[in-house]
Amino acid sequence: MLKLATAASALALIAGQALAKDTISFAFTDDDPAYIERMGALLEEFEAANPDIEVEFITAGYSQLVEQLPLQLAVGEGPDLAKIADHGLMRYTLDLRPYMADPDGFAALHGSTLNLLKTADAPADKIGGFQLSQTLNLPFVNKTLWDQAGEPLPEAGATLNEIVEASQRVAEATGIDIPFTMDRSGHRFTGPAFSYGAHYAVDGHLTFPDEAAKAYIADMYRWTREGAFPKEMWGAAGGSRYKNMGDEFVDANVATYFAGNWMVNPFRAKIGQDFEWTVLDAPCGDGGCIPMPGGTFLAAFNTTDHPEAVAKLVEFLGSEQVVRALAERFVIIPGAAIDDLAYQIDDPSAAAAMKVFARNAPKVTDEIRDWSAFPGIQAVQGAIVQRMSQLIVGELSLEDTYDRLASDIATIDSELSN
Repeated sequence: MLKLATAASALALIAGQALAKDTISFAFTDDDPAYIERMGALLEEFEAANPDIEVEFITAGYSQLVEQLPLQLAVGEGPDLAKIADHGLMRYTLDLRPYMADPDGFAALHGSTLNLLKTADAPADKIGGFQLSQTLNLPFVNKTLWDQAGEPLPEAGATLNEIVEASQRVAEATGIDIPFTMDRSGHRFTGPAFSYGAHYAVDGHLTFPDEAAKAYIADMYRWTREGAFPKEMWGAAGGSRYKNMGDEFVDANVATYFAGNWMVNPFRAKIGQDFEWTVLDAPCGDGGCIPMPGGTFLAAFNTTDHPEAVAKLVEFLGSEQVVRALAERFVIIPGAAIDDLAYQIDDPSAAAAMKVFARNAPKVTDEIRDWSAFPGIQAVQGAIVQRMSQLIVGELSLEDTYDRLASDIATIDSELSN
């Protein structure tokens, strides 16, 4: 498989191939290797049914895709379509409606989630792709370790500070190295910030960090100094680069890991019967008990030379049959309106976790959902990761962190206003 960095050279080679076959490129990333493998197999099925179309399947790490794709699209390059999570890229999406065989049927299946793939000034019926998955961020816990420590699992209503303190007691009792961790991600950081009562934007303008956000940042810093959230978790990488902490959880070296429902299927496969695990309800605070929503999207880009081929692939991957099969096999909450999903879960830990995610979905507030689609969210999240990492490793003081973040966010707000 090609890497994203080779996309330009791959497309150059494509140009020299026979004109009888339309070649389109599809950039893809996922934390589950089995999902990537299955997507590749689906593309082979599509090619077999459409011999006049060839799909160049470009796999890449999440960080690589996040860093390179915006730069490529900004200069009119990049893949024909890609799996993305950045709403800032929706301005590059192509309206597939004129090229689809059954656009109305596709729109009926995917409903209002199609609005997430377009900008406010786009046509009301635009189809820019479809939502692959809906996500929620919640804390995973190694229940076996908690039981060994004699520590009861935090109940609904617990604050993040209470969860971290309890996780530290579990680590002390069991001898593991990591009481609490979360992915090195501004997205993962955000849900608890809202629970603390923070507001990222007011009247369309960025306001971060407010006093509630500062209290959350101060607590995170304190947890790193106390060893509850080891500084190596975020401090080992530079800049705003994403880092997944799932392997530490799989290795049974973590009491509590803040991630999301996309990790349920990888954990089911990697952990097996090694230990029992589950998920806690969203941490609470002055702002409520708020999980951060998110999602991934299959976006078609307006730089393509083959819109008909791209539309045909999107209709195939976004069909009810394919969406249902992927959702049931890989334990995905799809954007499409599909009833009676029969998740293929024979693992009691995975089944229990999905029930927790389901009961927390109604806790998503309008404010945090609006923030998840805010045009500057990716830049804000990157600034948070960078400044928090500098704080954790001692490059910045708390006050310096607040000041740098305020300056970063003011710059982003000014750029958005222009």
